Amino acid sequence: MTSNPRRILVGVAGGIAAYKACHLIRDFKEHGDDVSVVPTEAALNFVGAATFEALSGNPVSTTVFDAVDDVQHVALGQQADAVVIAPATADLIARLAGGRADDLLTASVLVATCPIVVVPAMHTEMWLNPATQDNVATLRRRGITVMEPAHGRLTGKDTGAGRLPEPGQIAEFARTVLAGHPVPFDWKGRKVVVSAGGTQENLDPVRYIGNRSSGRQGFALAELAAQRGADVTIVAGNTEEIPVPSGATIVRVTSTRDMEKAMNESAADADVVIMAAAVADYRPATVAGSKMKKGAADEQLAQLELVENPDILKGLVARRDGGELKKDAVIVGFAAETGDANTSVLEYAQQKFKKKGCDVLMANEVGEGKVFGQSTSAGWILRRNAEPLEVAHGSKQVVAAQILDAVNEKLAK
Repeated sequence: MTSNPRRILVGVAGGIAAYKACHLIRDFKEHGDDVSVVPTEAALNFVGAATFEALSGNPVSTTVFDAVDDVQHVALGQQADAVVIAPATADLIARLAGGRADDLLTASVLVATCPIVVVPAMHTEMWLNPATQDNVATLRRRGITVMEPAHGRLTGKDTGAGRLPEPGQIAEFARTVLAGHPVPFDWKGRKVVVSAGGTQENLDPVRYIGNRSSGRQGFALAELAAQRGADVTIVAGNTEEIPVPSGATIVRVTSTRDMEKAMNESAADADVVIMAAAVADYRPATVAGSKMKKGAADEQLAQLELVENPDILKGLVARRDGGELKKDAVIVGFAAETGDANTSVLEYAQQKFKKKGCDVLMANEVGEGKVFGQSTSAGWILRRNAEPLEVAHGSKQVVAAQILDAVNEKLAK
């Protein structure tokens, strides 16, 4: 929750996805934000003003002729710390691109100098129409952030691009932009492969060796890479129920060797390869064919023999240097470390960075209640021939934005 309430203006256009704005408003409110809702007249055909007022705690208006004495059509936009429009229909996007001010929402956007996030929702044909794409490009050129729509079930029997992302995704994306990390649409035509989650090594058909990784950091990286326009593949081990980023391909795996195979296949033509997964370094030398019974398995477990798993990150670097991947592919690794009396987390990470040979490495201090399974992270970004970049404690998407910015510096060279 924010210490000082931020003023969030939530715009709602007239589409069937308007009901999701209710959940978005609640998300912002639960984070301590002061929310004002400005729907279009058409939006009120889907969700009534009373609902928006009850959820936001502020009065709702659609016209510039309300609260004229307070110059509301100027004040709302001037006072906002962020404007988030979800859903944004093709019609509203066209009016925004044209600089119209024919209702309270468009007038508020014209005077706003804060970050503006527009989240489209419409049928696939409308989204892909050259007129809409030109209007979206115009908004982006003017500094407005346009979130790529999700793929999925639309109104009626249609399925495709144009679905409104889930409210939690929109809110987290908006908070990332508001935290000073804009998400440019500059990776169109790039291919990005991200591993996420933990791997599992079977002891028997029931039990396995694993770790506490949730996959959130990997999915946050995939989400922002997709929002930058990249073609994204996620190779996912054991993860929480996390929404798949718009248009991303997901490959599910179980063991470290499964992940190695999938990463090698997916990364063959990738521009960026990110090993964010928390892989198991060791696996049992043998796997029992049936469940080991309590008591009978005590001796077997006491003498459990482990063998080393392949080092996927180091292998990817070797494949690139050997010409099996793109020669200019940027490879990113992660170091989950704990310090000790003699060596700090950062020092251990720097040793690993040198050993692995990747281009960028994110170092985290892990432990009880740190990073794994959490919604936040912190640490250092290590880059070749550069000082460590300290990453302040923040959401995993804010951390992901900084990692991708470091990657972009490498792509630009």
